[in-house]
Amino acid sequence: MGEGRMNVLKPNLKATVITLLEKGLSQREINRKTGINRKTIRRYAQLHHRAIFEETESSIYPTLEGVDTGSSVLPVQNPPPRPPALENPPKNGSACEPHRKWIEEQLRLGRNAMAIYQDLVELFAFTHQYNSVKRFVRRLKKKDPRQFDRLEFLPGEEAQVDYGTGAPTLHDSGKHRRPRLFVMVLKYSGRAFRKVVWKSSKETWCRLHEEAF
Repeated sequence: MGEGRMNVLKPNLKATVITLLEKGLSQREINRKTGINRKTIRRYAQLHHRAIFEETESSIYPTLEGVDTGSSVLPVQNPPPRPPALENPPKNGSACEPHRKWIEEQLRLGRNAMAIYQDLVELFAFTHQYNSVKRFVRRLKKKDPRQFDRLEFLPGEEAQVDYGTGAPTLHDSGKHRRPRLFVMVLKYSGRAFRKVVWKSSKETWCRLHEEAF
């Protein structure tokens, strides 16, 4: 086998060359193992690589069925139709938007997202997931901070009384005792009456109210 021309190998030798190429052997190593000249090996390597490339191309870009184009060309496909647009889509895209006012009222009552979701299912046949309610509630709370009701009273109409135990304090007896603290605050004016007593009883409780007025 001379170096100046390419030999046409017998099927068994061709299979041997292809197998050794697929195993990653170099053309020099194949030449040493088989005695086939390197030009022939190089030519069969090129043919083998081209066959692999064409096979890969045909699998990625199949030709049109029944049409011989002479090359592997991706057929032109029409894009899928767009889904019909909603007539009145919600501004924020939330399924809870139709129930916004009701949800806002429930939030003012101090209810959480889970309780609101359960009532939506029972009262309004709500079919969406709990997470959509949770996100909607979180967005409302972020937009509208927690609200507080302001109570107004007429003069002398109402007062608030706090009566509790204080910290250990040194008594006249020389021992530490816990006094009782009495505080009354008028709702209208905010004026307060405060007094510390050492004994607690019903009589003391009534007397402190009288002294406050």
